[in-house]
Amino acid sequence: MDGKGLSTTTGRPTSTALHTAYPSRRTTANRIFAAIYASALLALFYHHTNNLLFHSTTFSSFFTSSSLLIADFVFAFMWLATQSFRMRPLYREEFPENLKRVLKKENDFPAIDVLICTADPYKEPPMGVVNTALSVMAYDYPAEKISVFVSDDGGSALTLFAIFEAAKFAGHWLPFCRKNDVVQRCPQAYFAANPSTTSETDKLKSLYESMKVRVENVVERGKVDDQYITDEQYHQVFAKWTDGFTRQDHPTVIQVVLDKSKDKDITGHQMPNLVYVSRQKSRTSAHHFKAGAVNVLLRVSATMSNAPVILTLDCDTYSNDPQTPLRVLCYFSDQELQSKLGYVQFPQRFHGINKNDIYGCELKRLFRINPVGMDGMVGPNYVGTGCFFSRRAFFGGPSAIVSPEIPELRPDNVVRKPIQSPEVLELAHLAAGCDYEKQAQWGYKIGVRYGSLLEDFFTGYRLQCEGWKAIFCNPEKASFYGDAPISLVDVLNQNKRWSIGLHDVTFSKYCPLTFGSRYMGILMGLAYAHYSFWPIWSIPMAIYAFLPSLALLNGVSIFPKVSEPWFLLYLFLFLGSYGQDLLDFIIGEGTFKKWWNDQRIWMIRGLSCFWFGFIEYFLKSLGISTHGFDLTSKVVDQEQSKRYEQGVFDFGVESPMFVPMTMAAITNLAAFCLGLIVVLTGRESAFEGLFMQVLISGFGVLNSLPVYEAMITSSKRGIPTRTTLLSVVLSSVLFVAAFVALRK
Repeated sequence: MDGKGLSTTTGRPTSTALHTAYPSRRTTANRIFAAIYASALLALFYHHTNNLLFHSTTFSSFFTSSSLLIADFVFAFMWLATQSFRMRPLYREEFPENLKRVLKKENDFPAIDVLICTADPYKEPPMGVVNTALSVMAYDYPAEKISVFVSDDGGSALTLFAIFEAAKFAGHWLPFCRKNDVVQRCPQAYFAANPSTTSETDKLKSLYESMKVRVENVVERGKVDDQYITDEQYHQVFAKWTDGFTRQDHPTVIQVVLDKSKDKDITGHQMPNLVYVSRQKSRTSAHHFKAGAVNVLLRVSATMSNAPVILTLDCDTYSNDPQTPLRVLCYFSDQELQSKLGYVQFPQRFHGINKNDIYGCELKRLFRINPVGMDGMVGPNYVGTGCFFSRRAFFGGPSAIVSPEIPELRPDNVVRKPIQSPEVLELAHLAAGCDYEKQAQWGYKIGVRYGSLLEDFFTGYRLQCEGWKAIFCNPEKASFYGDAPISLVDVLNQNKRWSIGLHDVTFSKYCPLTFGSRYMGILMGLAYAHYSFWPIWSIPMAIYAFLPSLALLNGVSIFPKVSEPWFLLYLFLFLGSYGQDLLDFIIGEGTFKKWWNDQRIWMIRGLSCFWFGFIEYFLKSLGISTHGFDLTSKVVDQEQSKRYEQGVFDFGVESPMFVPMTMAAITNLAAFCLGLIVVLTGRESAFEGLFMQVLISGFGVLNSLPVYEAMITSSKRGIPTRTTLLSVVLSSVLFVAAFVALRK
C-alpha cells in the first residue's frame, strides 16, 4: 500500500487526501485564560499562606486554614492537569472515498481480527454478545478479511450456544445487509428502528425473534437442553461441560463456529471466521481478569489468522457504522503515520441514556472532549473498546520489536495452514493454557499490560510511553454504541473499580507525573495524571462538603467577608472554573441540564466511590483485603428502566457508599437553614462574614435534591431507612465534634 503524502493539516483537503486535521480556534483563548486563572490561584495561595502563618493562633483556626489550603491545592493541581487538554486541541476528518486510490483490489485490504470479551451470561446477556458479533461481521469490508474471536471468561455453555445461534442467523443477516445497503447492522437496533415493510424483512425479523427466544430460554434454564442440540457436532462440543467444569476451574475450549474457507451464507458468499474461546482456568493460577483474557485472544488469533489490525470491543458495544474500518484505514494506509501509529480510538457512546443523563454516564469529558486535546500531542488514551490497534504495537516500541516465545505469535508471521487444522488448533490450545504465561513476558513487555485493574488505561499509557502514537477518530455518525448503567449503585461500583485501577498506576513506578512526563513530555504526563489522580477529587470534595457547613452551624466565619477584595477572588475562581467547564461541555454537544447533572454526579463520586476505592486499594496493598473484577450488570430491569427514563434517581439497594453523601446532604441543609434564619433576623454583620458559607451550603443543598427525595420516599428506589438513620447519627456526632473543636 502506498499512501505517502495522503494527509493534510490545513483543514483544506486535497482531492487525494485520506484525512485532514485542524487546530481548535479556541486554543489561543484557552492559553490566555489559563495564564489569568493561574495568576488568581497564586494570589489565593498567598492568602492561604498569610492566614496560616499570621492568623492561625488556635488549633481550630490552624486546622481550618490547613484544610482549606489542602483542598484548594488539590483543586489547583487538578485544574493544572486539565489545562493539558486545552493547549493543543486537534480535530480530524477522514475521506474513505479516496481509499480506492490506495487500495485498488480486495487483496490490498489488511485483515482484521475482532476481539470481543464477555465473562458472565447473567450479568452480560448472551444476546448482547450476539448483536455485537453480528454487527462487525456485517462490515462493509471483504468478509474473508474479517475474523471474530469471542472470549468467554465465564466458561459458559450458554454463551457458546448463543454464538452457534448467531452463526446460523448470520447466513441470512449478512446478505440482507448487502442487498439492502443497511446502515444499522446490529439486528436488535435495526428492527427496533425500522418497522417491517416487506415480506423479506418480516421473515428475517421472525428468524431473529425465534433465535432470541431460544437463547433467552437456555439462559433462563441455566443449561443447554437436548432439544436445542440438533447436530452431532454440537453434542461433542457441549459434552465438555461436565460436573467438574466450573467457571474458576476448567480446560480450554476453542470452537471454530464459522470457517471462511468452508462456510457460506444463503447466497453463496464467504462468511467471516467466528471463533469461541474460553481459556483454561485453575484456582492456583493468576488470570489477570480482562487483561489476561485479551492476551489469550491475542495469542489464539495469532495462531489462526494473525491479522495486522485488531479491533477490541466490549460485549455490549455494537457497531453503528458499517464503514468504520474504512475510516481507520485512512490512517493506517498513510505511510507517514504507519511506522509509529499504535491505535485509532473511537469515542465510547451509549444508547438508552435518558434525556438529561442524570448519572453522567456519557462521561463526555473522558470520551469526547479530553481526547481532542490529547490528539494534538501524542494521542488519546485507550478506553477499552471501540479501538483499532496495529498488532505490532503489542510487541515493543516502534524501533525495536520484543519477540514472543514462539515465532508463530510474532506480528509478522504469516498463517498458511487452515484455521481448523490439527496443528493450528493444538497451538491455539497451548496459547490459551493457564500456564503459558509463566516465565513469559506477556502482560509486562508484550500484549495488554498487567499491574492495574484498569487494564485499558494502563495499556494505552504504556504503549504511548514506548513511543507509539494514537489517533482520535470522532466522525459525526457514531461508530459504536454501548450500554450504560441505569442505577446509582451500579454507577458508583463501576467508578470504584476504576478508582482502584487508577491508584494502581498512581502509586507505582509508572506514575504519569514522573514516568509519563519523562517519556512523553510534561503535557502528556499531566494529561494522564489528570486521570490517574482522578480519585483525589475526594479530598477537596469532603472538605468543602462538611467544613464550611459545620463552621456555619457554629457561627464561625472561615472565608473573607463580602466587602473584602479576597471575596472577589473566590468568586472569580469559582465562576471561571465552572464557566469554562460549562463552555467545554456545550461545545462538546452537551446541554445545560446534562452539564448540571454531570457536575452533581462528580460531587457524589467524590463523597462515595472515590473514598471507598481508596480504602479498598489501601487494604489490598496491606494484604488485608483482595478485590475482584466486579462486572457492571448489563441486564435491564423493566421497572428500573422506567424510573430511569423518567429521570428519577434510583438508589436501589443498601450500600455504605450512600452514607457520606447523605451525611453531607443533612449537614448542608441544616447549615443553609441556619443561614436563612440569620438573614431573616436581620443580623447583617454576621451574615456578611458567613455569606460564602451560606452560598456553599445552598449549592450543596441544590445538588442534594435527589438525595432528599430518596430519603423521604418509601419505595424501593429510595435510600434505606437504616442508611438514613445512620447518616443522621453520624452527622450529629460530626456536629458535636465540630462544636467542641471550633468553639475553643
